[in-house]
Amino acid sequence: MPASEFDRLWRRLMALSEIGAIPGGGVDRQALTAGEASAWRRVIEWGREAGLHPATDEAANLFLVLPGRDRAAAPVLLGSHLDTQPTGGRFDGAAGVLAALDAVTDLAASGRVPARDCVVVAWMNEEGSRFAPGMMGSEAFCGVRDLAAIRAVRDADGVSTGDALERFLAGFPDLPRRPLGKPVAAYLELHIEQGPVLEAAGIPVGIVTGIQGKKTYAVRLSGAEGHAGTLAMAQRRDAVAAFARCAAALHHEMGSLDPDIKLTVGRVQVTPNAPSVVAGEVRFSIDLRHPDNAVLDAAGARIAPLCEAEAGPCAVAVTPLVDAPSNAFDPGLRDRIGRAAVELGIPAMPLLSAAGHDARHLAGRCPAAMIFVPCRTGISHAPAEWAEPAHLAAGAAILARVLEDLAFADALPLPPDLPPLPGDLR
Repeated sequence: MPASEFDRLWRRLMALSEIGAIPGGGVDRQALTAGEASAWRRVIEWGREAGLHPATDEAANLFLVLPGRDRAAAPVLLGSHLDTQPTGGRFDGAAGVLAALDAVTDLAASGRVPARDCVVVAWMNEEGSRFAPGMMGSEAFCGVRDLAAIRAVRDADGVSTGDALERFLAGFPDLPRRPLGKPVAAYLELHIEQGPVLEAAGIPVGIVTGIQGKKTYAVRLSGAEGHAGTLAMAQRRDAVAAFARCAAALHHEMGSLDPDIKLTVGRVQVTPNAPSVVAGEVRFSIDLRHPDNAVLDAAGARIAPLCEAEAGPCAVAVTPLVDAPSNAFDPGLRDRIGRAAVELGIPAMPLLSAAGHDARHLAGRCPAAMIFVPCRTGISHAPAEWAEPAHLAAGAAILARVLEDLAFADALPLPPDLPPLPGDLR
């Protein structure tokens, strides 16, 4: 990628980070908010300047389309997401959308018409910070989750995803609506690693072999409220005490099952959350991850029995939310990424993604692959998140080279018999 073109990508990335900017260099631009609508308008403007045609769908996924010779052929999609965590960084998601926009912009500027449509996409609610669980846009697009179920989810203020979708899309009445579930020839996603592996290895680009499996749960502990000064300890149905026992037991047992298990209790809601009242209810989340599906399933099967055993006098309800097994990305696409890196003289290595991404769902519909670039000390979902300009330039250059390869290929999907790269999932 010429320096001037990368300068454009970096300038746009920094300009986009001003939308929803928070102290410390972070970004709060959660799904279906006014901030994300402003980001849409900026990205749509940049796309229109390049001659791309914006569109959306009922799940508020944003598409910027460069038409190909055969409009009926399945398109190549590339992108990521524009929403962030409440205290997110400047690169998570946005780098992938803008690198995709740059690649398609350069293709349009070349004057050549690709064999099929090339489409930049920004998926709705990848983060799941406002509406949980995340990846709603790609789930709806890929048929992983019914749109009606997605629309029924409510945020912490009681606003449903359906109401938020309607208000958000009403702000873009001129955008054509694409149907959900259209066939896709291939999908590419550039992303920061969100881990320390590439930086530690001194390698600027990762060829992602797959994504480790993930299960999430919502747990509700129901006790009874009482006066902190008058209710005897033996008579209490204290939901916070039950939560403390459950959390301690979960961390102890999951840690003993396998050293690679990652268990997170990331959200705890206490009712009534008053200093002098015995808590009557606690709701908390569980995020469980492991690259081996057998280990993940065995660990997941222990969640409900452990909570029931530790709930004591409280009632407990464990609701599974996400069950996403580990997946491997398409070997043919990964081979193309590796060859592009060699052609451009950019060092690259295979690695597994420890974080989830929309590409997980696309991989069930079409050949899909991801390109990682390092992030400083592995920090992400925080204002200190940072990616070096040279690393982003390297990843974006490889993305553009692979897109050109796919855009003019006579036949897709890609051949399935190419040899796997080292480090594949087993």
